[in-house]
Amino acid sequence: MMRSRTRLLALLAALAAVVTVAAGCSSSNDDADGKVVGSVDRGPTTQVRESKDGLRVVALGWSDGEIAASLGVKPVAIYDWMGFGDENKGVGPWATDKFGDDSPTVIKNSGTTYNYEQIELLEPDLILNVRASGDSKVFDRLSQIAPVASAPAGTPDFAVNWREQTELIGKAIGKTEEAKAAVAETDSVISKAKTANPEFAGRSFVYAAKFGDAYGAYIRGDARFDVFAELGFAAYKPVEDLKTSGFFVNVPAEKVTALDAQTAVFTTISKPLSELQSDRLIDSLPVVRDGRALIIDENDEINQGLAAGTPQSIALAVQAVTPKLAAIIK
Repeated sequence: MMRSRTRLLALLAALAAVVTVAAGCSSSNDDADGKVVGSVDRGPTTQVRESKDGLRVVALGWSDGEIAASLGVKPVAIYDWMGFGDENKGVGPWATDKFGDDSPTVIKNSGTTYNYEQIELLEPDLILNVRASGDSKVFDRLSQIAPVASAPAGTPDFAVNWREQTELIGKAIGKTEEAKAAVAETDSVISKAKTANPEFAGRSFVYAAKFGDAYGAYIRGDARFDVFAELGFAAYKPVEDLKTSGFFVNVPAEKVTALDAQTAVFTTISKPLSELQSDRLIDSLPVVRDGRALIIDENDEINQGLAAGTPQSIALAVQAVTPKLAAIIK
């Protein structure tokens, strides 16, 4: 009888030790006293609980941090995909003021996989990885740290549209109504611009870029095409006929005439604007010679705003680009 009791006590002690270790390894989001603020739905629905000092968000996806800040939740860390830098707090300069006196940890774009140890040290309650790679291994690893807001399984890499991205982030951080309002406000800006410029309707359009000695064009799935389609412009068939596996199509030099739509925007990727302005092939296109194209620096507010692809940045880009397009068309 005594031996059985001793074994029982030993078993209970071992069980208590396991529970203690498990509790010590759990994320801050497992705190039963934390207030539920939102949820994420890739896989089983998971509640998002905030820490005692507020919701700690680590934003890894492209523009995820900017959207969260615009909805009223300032991330403690932001992955700086576009290289905005510490001075802009990892977001577009139009959104820096959303942080006030706070400064998030700005994680530089390494071009490789995430530093999971660094993310763990940030002790997030929530990880935003919405406009990002859909790699299930990345999702599973991040989920070991904290609940992860992600695009639905099967979404191509970085291909979630800005409306869905905003709504997914809003749901995760408990700002659903604010997210809907932000989308509606930008939709209104686009709609008003389209109504005010009926001459855009049906005109073929390309948004092209020069990188190195090569060329390319943004197509469906990227705001640098999608927004113009919503303004009434039409895709240019020679671009559509080129093979692509994403939302950017390479245009060989021998097929550069595929960029000769009725209206165009030209920019560069990691090249000075002067290289585009002095490019003889681009300059030979009638759309450029006839003054029906905008040639802008990659850091121009139009290009950066559309590349960021957030409700705020898209609205600003539309307001900047529509009068310029109207001027060259008329």
